[in-house]
Amino acid sequence: MMGAGIGAAIILAILGLNTARNAAGWQPITHSPAERQAILAPAWRMITPETPGPHKAAILLSGCDGIRDNMDHWAQVMLKQDRAVMILDSHSPRKLDVAQSWRAVCAGQILPGAERAGDLAVALTALARMPGIDPTGTAILGASHGGWTAMELLTELNDSEPPPGLSAWPAKPHLLSAMIGPVVLLYPYCGLISRGDQGRWPERAEGLMILAQNDSITDPEACHDMADRIAGKGADLNVVTFRDMDHGFDQRDRSSLSPLEFNRAARDKATALVTDFLEGSGSGPPGL
Repeated sequence: MMGAGIGAAIILAILGLNTARNAAGWQPITHSPAERQAILAPAWRMITPETPGPHKAAILLSGCDGIRDNMDHWAQVMLKQDRAVMILDSHSPRKLDVAQSWRAVCAGQILPGAERAGDLAVALTALARMPGIDPTGTAILGASHGGWTAMELLTELNDSEPPPGLSAWPAKPHLLSAMIGPVVLLYPYCGLISRGDQGRWPERAEGLMILAQNDSITDPEACHDMADRIAGKGADLNVVTFRDMDHGFDQRDRSSLSPLEFNRAARDKATALVTDFLEGSGSGPPGL
């Protein structure tokens, strides 16, 4: 019994040290922007409108369990806004879609939002170089861990140092900042190791944060507090809380052990809010 107790203590100590490492922003493996793009590009998915370009763009970031059906839903919402859509897969290039290894992401042990922000910076830079894309006012939608990631990048753009795990910024931070338009944050993580409120958002960024009152995964009150701090630094960020809803209400596809449930009415309400937000954004489709 003593040996088992010592073993458990060692495991807890290792987990604690790893969490502290992630909170401190230190990553043992570093990529150049070109290396990170080579890792990510085979897995990201581009969906373009049938109308003539150039098109405004959107980047979608999934939750900690990887790409699920809700990303396809939000891609269709963006397409209706005449935006070209990149569904950015951070999981399968790292084999985090194998044997439920994504659970370590959800536990905050690997790929924290600050590190994953490097994926978003690389994707923004690549998007700007694609033919038929107008990169100004690019929309970003992040669900859960993806929302955390988006907020981390918005903060990290204030710093000359690149996101953890990148050897350099893929483009100058002020150029990346100038690309960012509407930002949709669906039930994001706003806990202890999130630094999403540490810096000012880019001038053109406008935010919509949708929270679930009964969120059993992330703390909506922590997100309200974080949103207040972000808005206090001048960001245009609106927060809407869905009563009696839980985390991931827009997602059907999930682990069989998950207690979370898809709620069509909540997804429809979120869709209407996001659509109105995109249409009212200063970086919305031409003519609006």
